[in-house]
Amino acid sequence: MTTKTDPAMQDLKPTVWIGKQGCTEATIEEIAAQLKKRKVIKVKWLQNTEVDPEAVAEAARAVLVEVRGKTMVLAERGKKERK
Repeated sequence: MTTKTDPAMQDLKPTVWIGKQGCTEATIEEIAAQLKKRKVIKVKWLQNTEVDPEAVAEAARAVLVEVRGKTMVLAERGKKERK
């Protein structure tokens, strides 16, 4: 994770919301599909939902860029990182 915040990430709107059912297989598939289109996405989850951002990134084969509160930024893995 980075310590510097890219200003472009602050303007990024959440495109995936994780609800009270938690992070399901369908949610992971949606995250992966959106990463193919957008390269970087923001994911938010409900206050009363437990989410492990690192586990979500690993399941979606993404790079966890930043976590702030109940929001995470994920980026598509580069070709070198896809091993």
